[in-house]
Amino acid sequence: MKLENIIKSVNVCETKGTVDKEIKGIQMDSRLVEAGHLFVAVKGTQTDGHAYIAKAIEKGATAIVCETLPEELNENVTYVTVADTEDAVGKLATTFYGDPTSKLDLVGVTGTNGKTTIATLLYNMFRKFGYKVGLLSTVCNYIDGEAIPTDHTTPDPITLNRLLGRMADEGCKYAFMEVSSHSIAQKRIGGLKFVGGIFTNITRDHLDYHKTFENYLKAKKAFFDGLPKQAFALTNADDKNGLVMTQNTKARVSTYSLHSLCDFKGKVLEDSFDGMLLDINNREVNVQFIGRFNASNLLAVYGAACLLGKKPEEVLLKLSMLRPVCGRFDAKRSPKGYTAIVDYAHTPDALVNVLETIHEVLRGRGHVITVVGAGGNRDKGKRPLMAQESVKRSDKVIITSDNPRFEEPQDIINDMLSGLSKEDMKKVISIVDRKEAIRTACMLAQPQDVILIAGKGHETYQDVKGVKSHFDDKEVLDEIFKGEQ
Repeated sequence: MKLENIIKSVNVCETKGTVDKEIKGIQMDSRLVEAGHLFVAVKGTQTDGHAYIAKAIEKGATAIVCETLPEELNENVTYVTVADTEDAVGKLATTFYGDPTSKLDLVGVTGTNGKTTIATLLYNMFRKFGYKVGLLSTVCNYIDGEAIPTDHTTPDPITLNRLLGRMADEGCKYAFMEVSSHSIAQKRIGGLKFVGGIFTNITRDHLDYHKTFENYLKAKKAFFDGLPKQAFALTNADDKNGLVMTQNTKARVSTYSLHSLCDFKGKVLEDSFDGMLLDINNREVNVQFIGRFNASNLLAVYGAACLLGKKPEEVLLKLSMLRPVCGRFDAKRSPKGYTAIVDYAHTPDALVNVLETIHEVLRGRGHVITVVGAGGNRDKGKRPLMAQESVKRSDKVIITSDNPRFEEPQDIINDMLSGLSKEDMKKVISIVDRKEAIRTACMLAQPQDVILIAGKGHETYQDVKGVKSHFDDKEVLDEIFKGEQ
């Protein structure tokens, strides 16, 4: 594609050199640049792309988009300056990859908890409807049935548009995407067109990045502020910020709720560790999910499918066929008769949700043992809160290592313990080795008890000092269960 066509999507301040040249690729990471590529110099949180312009040219870049020109200009290279490269890169990538979201229906899901479940279930449901579908999620990206591994909830704008371009080329009619607060704040979704947005809930998370809850809220809200009037905005009326999210949107607003009058109303009629009987808009449906928070997630899925034009009775039928997402309230029954649940809960609020759900289903018939840690190099303020919520709602708590990253695991555990009283400590033991912690919980568990292993969910690694080693909570459980038989 010609450079002059690519840069039409952005406000250009100045150009130096010819824009009549063919561009073979677009990059914002100088290490990935090849001959004939356009390099966009973006000021990131860690590094400034302007420092790597010379490196990109050395690797074959024939055009540069930047905010300030380098002191020395290469006569064979075209330089394009813009006011904000972070804002421009998404639009440039969208244009280069042929504006993929004009060829498929993209729905974004944002909120603190439930994003992965809702996006994945919509992906699974629309595949069951017979469509080719794309998924962009924390766990994995999919182009129809093909898995494409991922490192971020929302990829960088170039990767994102490349993936969406492939989805469009391969005939995907729909794509469902988790939209993180980082991606909104960093304009990674710039240039994309959404046919709908879903809000789940908002609680304290990512304050290491956003600094205040208000900034975090604003980042989420900006997604809905940017939706076009033809799109739908589906929001959770049970969250006190649910209607705040949509108050300035141009999109058509719909609501879902378990408690109040709304467009998509749900009620839990029966629940057990095998599933639930739900009433959705006065129709009953059996689902293979556990807990009220999942009832809320399923309402969002139901509402979105209806807003995308599907008939309610068809949606309910597909809803009954869906299975839980890996690592999200993933229950396994031990040969000894207790239940172990693996869940990604890594915020105080998510822990509360999961533990309350366990108690709702358990109804006092057994004890709850929680295995929990907190991630390193992330919001330290939530560590004592996570310990407090775990102790409040468990009979026994084992505090252990999660992904310590570049911190000492014991220091993280100490931060968690600092929020507990002497009385609380009677319920608590700390075991740094996560495998040992899970093994201890299983040894303590009696028939009818429930073990919650929180924090890692679908993850199959532990991140220690920059090295990711294989570790899977579910595999550890399988190994322990084998020994119990």
